[in-house]
Amino acid sequence: MKHILEKYIPTHAVEPVFGLIQVNNIHLKIVNERKTRHGDYRHLPGGVHQITVNANLNKYRFLITLVHEIAHLIAFEKFGRQIRPHGEEWKKTFQQLMLPFIRPEIFPGQLLPFIARHFRNPKASSDTDAHLSVALKQFDEENDKNYIFEIPHGGIFRIYNGKVFKKGERRIKRYECVEVKTGRIYLFQPNAEVELLKAAN
Repeated sequence: MKHILEKYIPTHAVEPVFGLIQVNNIHLKIVNERKTRHGDYRHLPGGVHQITVNANLNKYRFLITLVHEIAHLIAFEKFGRQIRPHGEEWKKTFQQLMLPFIRPEIFPGQLLPFIARHFRNPKASSDTDAHLSVALKQFDEENDKNYIFEIPHGGIFRIYNGKVFKKGERRIKRYECVEVKTGRIYLFQPNAEVELLKAAN
């Protein structure tokens, strides 16, 4: 397991993460990219704790995602299955688990301020923290995607499922965009990754 972890997370995180996997009897599966989630935790029959994480994540996002899912496991075991998945019990557990990893031996200096700020009140997904998401993206492999906030007003873009939208006004934190085919309005996070088809006229 250690040699597998070395491929996916920072070197100095391998030992403590391996310890968490052993202590909590976790079956870790590294899977192909899923567009709707980075990771997943399930309590399987027979008492098996299965965590899946997408293989395409950069090593810093992979580490955050893996610890996020381990926090679900520990919070459910400690506080019971009736707790909200991303409620206070999970937040406190996630903060406690991440604290030993928030150091320069593991995360680059330019990421640490964003990570420290995020973990004052961790969100259900690192993607909903636009500042952290953009900071993490610089360590991804190059792709031809743009963030919504980079698309010009009135620009036409396509999302992962093939639907095409026209970018509209910003509404507090999210952008109002119109699906070209149906005219329906959808709200997008500013750091949603999309494919620009046509800049505004």
